[in-house]
Amino acid sequence: MSKPISDEKLMQRVLRRETHSSRAALSAVAAVTVTLIAVYCLLEAALRALDQPPWLADPLTAAQRLADLPEGIEPALLGALGALLALLGLMFFLTAVLPGKRSRHVIADDRIAVVADDEVIASALARCARLAAGVTREQVLVILSRRSVTVNIRPTSGIPVDEPAVLAAVQEEADRMALEPRPQVRINVAAVGVVGV
Repeated sequence: MSKPISDEKLMQRVLRRETHSSRAALSAVAAVTVTLIAVYCLLEAALRALDQPPWLADPLTAAQRLADLPEGIEPALLGALGALLALLGLMFFLTAVLPGKRSRHVIADDRIAVVADDEVIASALARCARLAAGVTREQVLVILSRRSVTVNIRPTSGIPVDEPAVLAAVQEEADRMALEPRPQVRINVAAVGVVGV
């Protein structure tokens, strides 16, 4: 019998699953592709063993053509095929090696697992910055990444923005959310303002 998983370990697994992307789809594509190539090679080998005509290409002829490369094929086409295969291999390699982070943050809570989408968090921080700066919704843009929050404000012409007050308000809101990992807040106020409504 397997040991039961503790609540803390289960919570960590759930949070990791929600904040990291799955590699299952790409793994399935790779497995199906390799399987289809293997089945095709087996079919051609069986047809050759039974002295039947090849379905698409005779295995020995195909192997000889591969051995004779680059003869019989345009160098530009060979280069394009090589680049395509290299890009495909790089995509599979990077997907396997890099951490597949989703645009989500964990909100610290002792009782339940809370995961919030970055767009929702950015919207809440933009509202906070807008109220602190006294500007309209269109004048604030918040960019949230894994470890930073950048608040871009276009002030109304003739009305200065109190940058330290906006920074303090956004930092307080981010601290209240208790995001993990905790992002660093930066404020950018544009030099040119917009005409007030």
